[in-house]
Order: sequence, then C-alpha cells, then structure tokens
Amino acid sequence: MTINNDHAPTYAASLEALLQQAHGYALQYISSIDQRRVYPANDDIARLAAFDEPLAEAPCDASDLLSLLHLKGSPATVAQTGGRYFGFVNGAVHPAPLAAKWLADVWDQNPALYVMSPTISRLEKVCEQWLVQLLDLPEDTALGLVGGSSVSILCGLAAGRNELLRRMDWEVNAKGLFGAPEIRVLVGAQAHAAVFKALALLGLGRDRVEIVTADKQGRMRADCLPELDQRCLLITQAGNVNSGAFDPIDEICDRARRADAWVHVDGAFGLWAGASARKRSLYAGVNKADSWSADAHKTLNAPYDCGIILCRQRGALASAMQASASYLQWSEDRDNMMYTPDMSRRARAVELWATMKSLGRGGIEALVDQLCDHAVYFADRLRALGFKILNDVVFNQLLVACESPAVTRGTLEHIQHSGECWCGGAVWHGEPVIRVSVCSWRTSKDDIDRSINAFIEARAQAQDA
Repeated sequence: MTINNDHAPTYAASLEALLQQAHGYALQYISSIDQRRVYPANDDIARLAAFDEPLAEAPCDASDLLSLLHLKGSPATVAQTGGRYFGFVNGAVHPAPLAAKWLADVWDQNPALYVMSPTISRLEKVCEQWLVQLLDLPEDTALGLVGGSSVSILCGLAAGRNELLRRMDWEVNAKGLFGAPEIRVLVGAQAHAAVFKALALLGLGRDRVEIVTADKQGRMRADCLPELDQRCLLITQAGNVNSGAFDPIDEICDRARRADAWVHVDGAFGLWAGASARKRSLYAGVNKADSWSADAHKTLNAPYDCGIILCRQRGALASAMQASASYLQWSEDRDNMMYTPDMSRRARAVELWATMKSLGRGGIEALVDQLCDHAVYFADRLRALGFKILNDVVFNQLLVACESPAVTRGTLEHIQHSGECWCGGAVWHGEPVIRVSVCSWRTSKDDIDRSINAFIEARAQAQDA
C-alpha cells in the first residue's frame, strides 16, 4: 500500500474542501452552544463507542473522518465555551485568538528557533514585552510559553533551584543533585497539587518540604515563616485554587530579599490581578518575586495549551532549560526554545498575542473586573437564598455549602447531572463544598440567574432524598 502524495494544486483543493467542511461543523457547534446541555447527556456519551474500533488497514476518507468526529464527538463535549460552566477555573475563548489559532494551525510552525519561524520568534518577543508592561514586572523578565501552569511551575522552580545551588558553587546541570548542598523548600499549607508534582519531578521531594501554616482563607501566614536564608526556595500563591485568596506576597518577598532567597509565585489564574487597578491591592509585592507561573487559558480566556513562565533573571531560566547540539542554529534574535523544556511545540504565541492585541490593556482590565464582579453577584444571590458562602470572595472563586454535608454533596450531584450548569466539588476545612469558578468572558448575569435556579432545584432534590 502506498500513501497518496498529491501534487500541490490537488492538495490545496482537497485541503480547502476539508477546511470548509470543518468550518461548517464549527459554525453549527458555536451557534448551538447556548442551547445545549453544559454537560453531555448519557446517550451522547454512549455514542462515543463509535470510536472504539481496531486501527483500520486502509486509509480513511478524510471527509468521513470529520463527519464522524462532528456527529459523535461534538455532542459529548462539555460546553466550556458557553456562559454556564463554572468548573476547574476553566476559561472560554475569545473570537480573535480562536481564529488566529486556526490560521496558525495551517502555518504549522515549529517555534523552537528563530531560523525555524521568524514570525513566531517575533510574536513571542512582543508577548514578553507586553506581559512585562501589563503586570509591572522587572524590565528584562524572560518569558517562556508551555502547555500549562503545571509545567510553568516546574520551569520556575528549576530556575530557582539551579540558581540557589549556583550561588553555593554547585552547577547542577553538570554535577546533578547527588552530593549537592541542601535546599530548603517552603510552601503554604494550601499549595496547589501541581507544586508538589513539580517538586517531585525536580528531585526536591514532598516529605522534606517545610509547610507554612495557612489562615482560614488558605493564605500562607507570613508570621509563621521560619527564619529564612540563602538556601530557601519559597513558593507563594496569587489565588488559592479553592478560595481565590492571595498570600501576603509583599511581606514574604521583603523577608526573602533580606535573606537572598528565591520566591516563585504560582499565579495560574490570579496573576492577572496585576492588570486591574481595583485588584492591585491583592497583587501587592508580586513583582518583587523571582519567577511567576500563569495560564493565559484561564482568566485571560485564551485558547487552551497556553501556559506562561516568567523569570526575573533571564540567564537563570535559560540555563535551567538549556540544550545544545551541533545541528542547532542559534541566532541573534529570540530563540524560543531557550526558555522552555521542549524544542518542538505549538506556536502558542499566536493566540496569546491575538488575545492581548484584541483586548488591549483596557479590555484585559475590564475582563478581570467582570469576572470578579460576577463572582460577587453569584455569591450574594446564593447567600440571600440560604446557601452558605464559606470564603471571602476576593477574586473569581466562591465556595458554597448547604445546611449539612449530605445536602451539599447531593446538591452538587444534582447540579452536575442537570445539564443547566456545571460546578466542581472540593473539601474545605474537612467539609464538602461546591466550588464555583467564574472564569468565562461569556458568563452574564442571566447565565448566573439561570444557574442559581439550578442550585435551588438541586438543593430541593437533595433535601427530599
């Protein structure tokens, strides 16, 4: 069997037809998103069995493939791009970056080196400059674009680990960790699971971490920090994953500076508070840190797979991510692979650039403020109806409970099965909670009112059970 290698005109015509077909399916999906269930029905999920087949011996017709994907796959997707999805701090997507992503997918660029794609190199450089300005970061802060904040945390902590060891005359890239001077890692008691994953991957371990007491909102207590020294790697939070609370980063950074320690800020969704004048008090001191991680696909509502690592010391990030080989062709321009663990990857800068370009500084600020205002509106409405709001709603997160743990669990279950909206669950101070994240630019007060009706009905069902 041979693979058909059509000549360019035939290839172009074939690809154009397929893209037009995909375009039609995409428009059908977009036009129906507000009318469909937020979470797919059981029958739609059952139809996914159509994909369970042996790998065919012969090639498949591309048009038939797209048809199968749309008819069986689309109905079983979760309507995250609508206004009534409140799970996992998952944002939606703005029109401009989505369209830009489509164009970039046709380009199919590998952005590792300037010589591979001057366009993507330039766009990453522009994004770096814009983020430094938007978030008021030190002038030479370096940017790397990765899959998500789990990887960006890994990058920031690798840069911090290596730099702390370098100051102690230990080059970890050459010598490894065997016999290296000891590093102290300090995290808040409510640090995100991705932090512990990164520490495990970096050989810094989970069991040897120094846990700093957190307050009732999940903030690290600066008054409970032990004495710091130049061996300390501190990991702070700009936005607790459950409550949205921010650590007292200003005070923590001041103490770390005096000790010559390294501070990383896990700001997956909260780092964007730096774009809002109204939320600037939460952001105080964040720009004093050494490295920062964030997701553009959360609060900023860029397409998925757009994680951000920022590092005050460009050389520290580049050294931690370094790779060298005779075939690599470096340039005097930006070589993107210097700042990320991977070489070959998607051209993520296109949709990040398009998101920031389409919104501008004022649009980004308005987006952050809208999400926060809607979270407050959601909380106020629920509280007035007898639901308990267990956190101070300082950003876009709220924690909801009913009169008993059993009713809370039952209410969440009925909400998730209703199709009207979708929220996640968590355990907060030993009790089950309904975790609401207002993270979509498309969420309106009408969406919230409709979702609140789903809460009321779900609670009634749980109380009757």
